Amino acid sequence: MAISAILTPGPLEADAELRAFLADRTGDGAVAAFVGLARDSSASGPVAELYLDHYPGFTERSLEAIAAGAGARFPVRDIRVVHRCGAVAPGETIVFVAVAAPHRRAAFEAADYLMDRLKTEAAFWKREDGPAGSRWIEPTDKDRADRARWND
Repeated sequence: MAISAILTPGPLEADAELRAFLADRTGDGAVAAFVGLARDSSASGPVAELYLDHYPGFTERSLEAIAAGAGARFPVRDIRVVHRCGAVAPGETIVFVAVAAPHRRAAFEAADYLMDRLKTEAAFWKREDGPAGSRWIEPTDKDRADRARWND
């Protein structure tokens, strides 16, 4: 099994990531991919920028551990996680997740599991900046409930 988890401060091109993930893939029956985008608003109002602060080394290890956890839990062949850090403008890609498996259910479930864990456990400090100022954000109760359904 190949697992890769990458942290990038620059633009994340989801279409290029997906093309690379699909290249020469002949033994898998399914690939599930997820692309997360920065929104221009939140419960607190308009958002001009999302800032994802991180601790070098520590954050990468958290992404790797989450990806490895999905690989251990689901019958998948490959996992790729690419996550932005730094300043992210509305509409830009924050995260790309792709999972390859022999069958679709495992690919879908592994991608869903990865996103629930990334949303609640990845070592980032997230700040929304907007016209009303800046505020640090945490996972919501809904995010935590989504994570809890995996029972691990």
